[in-house]
Amino acid sequence: MRRGVRERPSAVRGDGQHVLVIVGDREISDLLTTTLELAGYRVGTARTGAEGMERVAGHRFDLLVLDTTLPDLTALARGRRRVADRPPVLFLAMCEYLDSLLPELGPGREDYVTMPFRIAEVLARAQVLLRGPGRGRGPARRGPCYGDLVLNDATCQAWRGPRALDLTPAEYRLLRHLLVNADQVLTKEQICRHVWGDGRADNAIEKLISRLRQKVDQEEPPLIHTRRGFGYLLGR
Repeated sequence: MRRGVRERPSAVRGDGQHVLVIVGDREISDLLTTTLELAGYRVGTARTGAEGMERVAGHRFDLLVLDTTLPDLTALARGRRRVADRPPVLFLAMCEYLDSLLPELGPGREDYVTMPFRIAEVLARAQVLLRGPGRGRGPARRGPCYGDLVLNDATCQAWRGPRALDLTPAEYRLLRHLLVNADQVLTKEQICRHVWGDGRADNAIEKLISRLRQKVDQEEPPLIHTRRGFGYLLGR
């Protein structure tokens, strides 16, 4: 299995948009390039931040897929184009919190997938970024997503496809915690500390999970799963 990859691609399709993959690892770059091309995108590649900046300066791209482990990411900031021209960015990240990542790039649409990433999730998040705010039905994204599940951290709202989810604050915190830890089992103790900041009885967590599952899993496939004796996870 390739480093940083956990899944075969899904059926998400592009429409000829031009994507630049800025990834240092040749094997991962080749995998992403092949997958994106098969999904209907036109793909360019760069192996360093400096090379990526040269490509961005000379060509118009609809999306950047950027490896955050590259040692020369500051080259992207030093030689950036005008902020208004900056395409959306999908970060391939080793950490959960990216608020301070490349602030010099200026405002713009961005999202991330954590390593090891799932190809299906890369395609789904790329599609959301390329759709952009105000296009089609559903939210203008400002937070993480998983497949057709999209969160907006600015407004604390969530959608499953075009359907808005009416979540309480505790439900939103729980859903976001499950989402940013997708495909990982979270124990009841971990959920308690994140959602409430203290310990709660097991039945309080079970009731919260049950309410959230009723709101999220009205469509197929179900995303919230129980691992009896261990905890809960969000995944397929």
